[in-house]
Amino acid sequence: MRRSNVVRENLTAWIFLLPSLIFLVMFTLYPILSTFISSFYKSDLSTIEPIFIGFDNYAIMMKDEVFRKAFINNIWFTIGTVPTSVLLGLLLAILVNRTFVGKVMSRVFFFYPVVIPMVAVSFIWLFFYTPDYGMINSILKLIRFEELNLLGNSGTALLSIIIMVIWKEAGFFMIFYLAALQNIPKDLIEAARIDGASKWRQFRSVIFPLLMPTTLFSIIIATTNAFKTVDQLVVMTQGGPNNASNLLLYYIYENTFRFMDYGRAATVTVIVLMIMVSIAAIQFFAADKKIHYS
Repeated sequence: MRRSNVVRENLTAWIFLLPSLIFLVMFTLYPILSTFISSFYKSDLSTIEPIFIGFDNYAIMMKDEVFRKAFINNIWFTIGTVPTSVLLGLLLAILVNRTFVGKVMSRVFFFYPVVIPMVAVSFIWLFFYTPDYGMINSILKLIRFEELNLLGNSGTALLSIIIMVIWKEAGFFMIFYLAALQNIPKDLIEAARIDGASKWRQFRSVIFPLLMPTTLFSIIIATTNAFKTVDQLVVMTQGGPNNASNLLLYYIYENTFRFMDYGRAATVTVIVLMIMVSIAAIQFFAADKKIHYS
């Protein structure tokens, strides 16, 4: 009788999980497997039917200068956006967690960029960066400085995209940090204050260790977002000038929809997926032992 109850409970659990499992297989596992298989085939406009070529697509990728440029750009893009947006989110959360007049409006103001679609954000910042009549160059004209073509210059195009992404993502991480700050027991902070700890000491020894789960989560999300950037590139730079702002996802987009080289696009997709999984695994397993969850 006891065994039959266990079987019934397990069967009930699997029945409830089945709809989610079906969607997971259809929209996650199957596309990943299909993409992985496609990466071993030559499938472009010159081939009527896909031709199995083994690891040739991967070998071609390693020799492709545009791919290497996009990969290096993505590394710099990740270094530029992840720590800055997470740190800025923490600072904003500390700021709006205080009691002051206009606290609610400040939270709305900092979070508002998050809810704006990336395409709309790209057009807003395109107005800032545009030569001649853009806001930045209009200000430079007033103070009689030389105009800048920020998106048309190889040295500033990627940096301009990085600044825009930080502006958009900081409020997203602010919300997580704000929730974490409000869940920290007040008696711990009060005990540290009674022991004579300064504000900085309270933050370093009490508050920040308890924020580490949120920090790990934010870093993983920010890192994966850095490898999923494409909307703003389509609107603002198309990867230019001279691939200075080209990133891996835009490289995939070009190979898929512009060059119709599905085998090469699948290969880069597999590489990006492996990079994201590796980064997430390293961050999770390396930092997990140093994190306080309670």
